[in-house]
Amino acid sequence: MTDIGQKIWHFCHTLRDEGMSYGNYIEQLTYLLFLKMAAEKDVDIPKGCTWNDLIKESGEELMNRYESILEKLSKHDGVLGDIFANAKNLFRKPVGLKKIIDMINEIDWASIPVDQLGTIYEDLLQRYAEEKKGGAGQYFTPRPVIKTIVEVMKPTKEIIIHDPACGTGGFLIAAYEYILNKLGGRIDPDDETKLKYSTFTGQELVLETRRLCIMNLYLHGVHDGIRYGDSLSEKREAEWDMVLTNPPFGTKSGGETPNRPDFNVETANKQLNFVQHVMSGLNQTGKAAMVLPDNVLFEENSAKELRKIWLKGFNVHTILRLPTGIFYKPGVKANVVFFEKGKPTRDIWVYDLRTNKNFTLKENPLKESDFGDFIKLYPTRKETERSKLYSIKEIAEERDFNLDLKWLKDENLIQEYKDPSVILKQIKDAESIIQDEIKKIEGVLE
Repeated sequence: MTDIGQKIWHFCHTLRDEGMSYGNYIEQLTYLLFLKMAAEKDVDIPKGCTWNDLIKESGEELMNRYESILEKLSKHDGVLGDIFANAKNLFRKPVGLKKIIDMINEIDWASIPVDQLGTIYEDLLQRYAEEKKGGAGQYFTPRPVIKTIVEVMKPTKEIIIHDPACGTGGFLIAAYEYILNKLGGRIDPDDETKLKYSTFTGQELVLETRRLCIMNLYLHGVHDGIRYGDSLSEKREAEWDMVLTNPPFGTKSGGETPNRPDFNVETANKQLNFVQHVMSGLNQTGKAAMVLPDNVLFEENSAKELRKIWLKGFNVHTILRLPTGIFYKPGVKANVVFFEKGKPTRDIWVYDLRTNKNFTLKENPLKESDFGDFIKLYPTRKETERSKLYSIKEIAEERDFNLDLKWLKDENLIQEYKDPSVILKQIKDAESIIQDEIKKIEGVLE
């Protein structure tokens, strides 16, 4: 991280020692950082709720002012109300609040490039995900995976890009940065307004995560578009040109099934329902990339029924088998499935980045360069040692719509088999040792 990022993280450590978790720290930082940046950018903030109103206070007056600001802004319309929704002061003592205010105040945030601000913030979110371990899926998708997906999907400023389970906004931000990079800094006012307010849309079920997403997007220059609520609870008219998402894994609590007239398969499996949600929401030329667990590709019953419909109505053209050891929940086996609306599947190109690959979060983390070969081959769909093309006939007739497509031998499963006579001798030797031990025990008992 940058020096500023290190400074922010160091202070987070200090607050944690005082009883504030990383998540709470980031949340409080979100409120205060927004007020500071609003002051530097001349954003209209209600009287009595500005950064200058806050920094002039100290002691109990500071605590009272901060709590008053949070309460007032939480009732405000627009982005302010979204960021400060249900906001509470979690500082126990005025001294802790004063320290972080002074730290923020001495930095000229307006002079820091937007991409650097975003990197600092995402570093904090990543550390938060590390702290949450198994529950981090809703907060963090590995950045190399996100950037690889965006690189091959090639979003543009003319389309609507959506994430129905956006978490803290990683996919939307990566798409935004990709577009800015392709424009080379040459952006007219109309395009800038569109990118800020109507290109990127998303939805998030967890209120606190949505708040972090809105702030994360704001720091990158995107100011709107994130709805609060369950994407699966309502029918969406076809409207999205592109969907980039990593929906939550598992089954809906209570085993409930969405009451959706646009869903063809009734199931409580959230991943299958998110696939149906995206199928329904894409426009007639829309395309999508979804991170999905293995079971979506091979399970029977409702999963198999959905795959048949999926392959018939959509071109499911590419499956990227992701390696294990890259998510904070151990043992997760996932894939990126690429598909487009408007024509049926003719064949599926599979790239295997899992078999005989060993990644860990710390010692051998996944890097963007690990996807270099996939990115290079993606347009050509060429068959190599790690990539293979399967026809729809083979998938339907020979594999009975099982999309868990693999052909490489897993070296970790190959065992060295010994001669049977050697194994028998080892068993006899072990039995002899056991009998000797039994005799010793019998002697002691006698």
